Amino acid sequence: MSEAMLSKVRKLLAQAEDPACTPAESAAFTAKATELIARYGVDRALLAVRDPTTDPVGDRVLDIVAPYARDKVGLLAAVAEPLRCRCVRRRQGNGFAVHLFGFASDLERVDLLFTSLLVQAAHGLAATAVPADDHPAAFRRSWLAGFAEVIWGRLWAAETAAAGESGGPSVALMLADRSDRVQRRLTEEYPRLRTAPARRLGGTGFGSGAEAGNRAHLGGRGLDGSRAGRQLDR
Repeated sequence: MSEAMLSKVRKLLAQAEDPACTPAESAAFTAKATELIARYGVDRALLAVRDPTTDPVGDRVLDIVAPYARDKVGLLAAVAEPLRCRCVRRRQGNGFAVHLFGFASDLERVDLLFTSLLVQAAHGLAATAVPADDHPAAFRRSWLAGFAEVIWGRLWAAETAAAGESGGPSVALMLADRSDRVQRRLTEEYPRLRTAPARRLGGTGFGSGAEAGNRAHLGGRGLDGSRAGRQLDR
């Protein structure tokens, strides 16, 4: 992400996170930051049509550590899919190594958002009391599932709006082609990939996690996921 764009996003998020901000003001700042991140993705895709060397298909591996490693992977997938990236989960010790595939600009955006959202999820969980009749781990897993599902929907909406404002059907087709190219790259690397079975969660935290997802700031302050990992590990 360009320094100018990143600076704008950081300023908006700093304003949104200011304790003096009203909920309405915070939501407005957050919406603008989300819009800029989505628009950046479309702009980079359009530039790559003219010069493919500016935004090649690539991959990277992120280490996702316990506790709640599987739930963190779910959040990563919820960020990656709307941003036209794909991920493969591989067991690694008591956590996972997640192999991400996507265009360079989209991988950058996933890193940025996932790092921020892990921190925000950690703060949200810390501020949410576990009901007396629920198991703490089950509650937190369902909370994280609700958080991830809402984030997924918000990102899809932002990406769809950015594509529509930038050129309508022709841009949508171009972005779909980019998604297909990423999928082909993944298939080349993992030709016998199997889909993991759906999880069944028993906790009661889904609703409060979803509410936190609606309040989350869709941006971040760095590309290094280590800070976020430490926050959720507490």
